[in-house]
Amino acid sequence: MTNTALTGVEGEERSEYSREESRAIRARSLRLLASLLRPLRGRVALALGVIVISTALQVAGPTLIAIGIDQGLPALMKHQDWMPISLVVGAYLVAGIVGAVLIAQFTILSARITQAILIDLRKRVFLHAQRLSLEFHESYTSGRIIARQTSDLESIRELLDSGINGLVRGILYMVFIAIALVVLDPWSALVLAVALVPLFLLTRWFQKRSQTMFRATRVFSARLIVHFVETMTGIRAVKAFRKEERNEKEFGDIVEDYRNANARVIQLFGIFDPGLILIGNVTVAVVLLVGGFRVLGGGLEIGALLAVVLYTRRFFDPMEEMATFYNSYQSAAAALEKISGVLEEEPSVADPGQPVDLWQARGEVEFADVRFAYHDDRVVLPDFELHIPAGQTVALVGSTGAGKSTLAKLMARFYDPTAGAVLLDGIDLRRLHPKDLRRAIVMVTQEAYLFSGSVAENIALGKPEASFDEIRSAAQAVGAHPFIMALPDGYDTDVNKRGGRVSAGQRQLLSFARAFLADPAVLILDEATASLDVPSERLVQQGLTTLLSDRTAVIIAHRLSTVAIADRVLVMEHGRIVEDGTPADLIEGTGRFAKLHAAWRDSLV
Repeated sequence: MTNTALTGVEGEERSEYSREESRAIRARSLRLLASLLRPLRGRVALALGVIVISTALQVAGPTLIAIGIDQGLPALMKHQDWMPISLVVGAYLVAGIVGAVLIAQFTILSARITQAILIDLRKRVFLHAQRLSLEFHESYTSGRIIARQTSDLESIRELLDSGINGLVRGILYMVFIAIALVVLDPWSALVLAVALVPLFLLTRWFQKRSQTMFRATRVFSARLIVHFVETMTGIRAVKAFRKEERNEKEFGDIVEDYRNANARVIQLFGIFDPGLILIGNVTVAVVLLVGGFRVLGGGLEIGALLAVVLYTRRFFDPMEEMATFYNSYQSAAAALEKISGVLEEEPSVADPGQPVDLWQARGEVEFADVRFAYHDDRVVLPDFELHIPAGQTVALVGSTGAGKSTLAKLMARFYDPTAGAVLLDGIDLRRLHPKDLRRAIVMVTQEAYLFSGSVAENIALGKPEASFDEIRSAAQAVGAHPFIMALPDGYDTDVNKRGGRVSAGQRQLLSFARAFLADPAVLILDEATASLDVPSERLVQQGLTTLLSDRTAVIIAHRLSTVAIADRVLVMEHGRIVEDGTPADLIEGTGRFAKLHAAWRDSLV
């Protein structure tokens, strides 16, 4: 994993960064933004061209008014010449109509650009989150990923929908107004230039303070989502342990923190907005005063003074919109930082650059000088050696924390060893193409997850192209067929989210059917029978015997009835194998497995 100080893992809980970190985060966000805009360069250039022309036509209004007053009206009054005033009025109307049409076109173009960016970003987050290794998802909660796809993307959408349009128009408007002022009356332009000094200082002050505050709002927003998702996901545990009141208090504290963070932002705007208005009003008053004296002295026409006052007033109008934009911008920038942090995470289990083809796996597994430690440097497997011949069924037994599940995760390549190598048929798993690896090795865990859809669709996950007869045969092999036929629509029954229509034991049977259908060379059962009751376990034993024949299997189980079907038993302790033999040999001995078996046998009496 990359440096978490600059990504979304630890940084999720932080609202303040060092200068170097802030610079790196901004650079990362800009890289992401540039990559999103690169395919849209043509559309962006066209949109900019349209808005430049439309803004220039809008800004032309006061200049046309000045020409009409200073030249058109005198010609009309002195010589009854309607031509100058008619030309000015016609030009004003044409500028207004063409400008409106171009603004409409710009709105359509910018909306299409916005949707293209959001679609691209949503796909990137979803696909990249799937590609990241299990290590990332174990440290980065699902609530945070949901926040990236919901509230953060919504902040970016708001910015792109309204903020960017207002910013571009506002900046162009101010630039064109400044040019018009220089042309019409350089002295008024000078007054405006002086006013830019306090305007810059106020904006800079606002920028520095708002950056930290908006980051804080994104942090508390993410915490709200994380707390809500975790509560709803674990609602059974919440009900079982009467955690409602404690959750209510914790959620209330987070809501209060979120409210306070937003209140500080509002207070900041309570200074910034009036400050902009004050600077604008003072500048207009000074321009009017200076211009009035120059009109009296004959140095400025009355129409030009009117245009200068209008330009000065309009120069500050976009500033208020830009203040609103900055609100959206800071929120969106903080969101983009979070998203870019996720997208720059690299999988700790990377795909091979030049994969080795594995056409037909035999199922021989070997751990060669393997050492494994999690990212917190906690060593689980120190100097581990193991050879499993093809077709052998191995049962792993040991206390919690002995390293059994870690061994299974390494074999399935959810993790890579810190040192050494895990081999399949003599090939390092790190050199196999992911499709070959997943086809050769299948893992069934204690938590049998079912996706929304029918029973048949969930079983077919093991082999998407399978026919209905193959799906039914797999279900019959593990003993799932009778209960499936008892469901309202049989194999077409919608299991709903998380398998709501079937029991925990039935979900596990469906996961077995899924593994049967996949027909891997190596099958890993990680506490896969733990949620089965005794009748269900007996029902699945025959199916397991059928499945495990002629294939390599590793069974992690505390139930010794499941271990009994193994060819070989490994007893693990502190990441090492302390006993290795057939079930019968170990039972006859005096070691740890014999004691476990004796205790299990006595419990049945």
